[in-house]
Amino acid sequence: QVRLVESGGGLVQPGGSLRLSCTTSGINFKLYTLNWHRQASGKQRELVANITSGGSTNYADSVKGRFTISRDNVRSRVFLQMNNLKPEDTAAYFCNVHARGSSFWGQGTQVTVSS
Repeated sequence: QVRLVESGGGLVQPGGSLRLSCTTSGINFKLYTLNWHRQASGKQRELVANITSGGSTNYADSVKGRFTISRDNVRSRVFLQMNNLKPEDTAAYFCNVHARGSSFWGQGTQVTVSS
């Protein structure tokens, strides 16, 4: 059974930082690209960042220079370090992997940026 569990969300002031974690199980983690998506209230889910099995990274233009994705292949975890957070970063953040012909999602973790 494939499981993804996100953690690390919360309430932070503009300019602050958070580090999200996603712990996975049920897959050979090191083989797959891992994705972070987010969905703000009333908006479509969007890809924020991803990291390939080889460690290459991609970012949405809106987060470049502020967010950093990384992975720990030993502990089967993927991280999203978010710095200089803005109110427009407020959203539910989801970890995602495409494996075994299916797309798997975590339950999400809420990030709220507000003063």
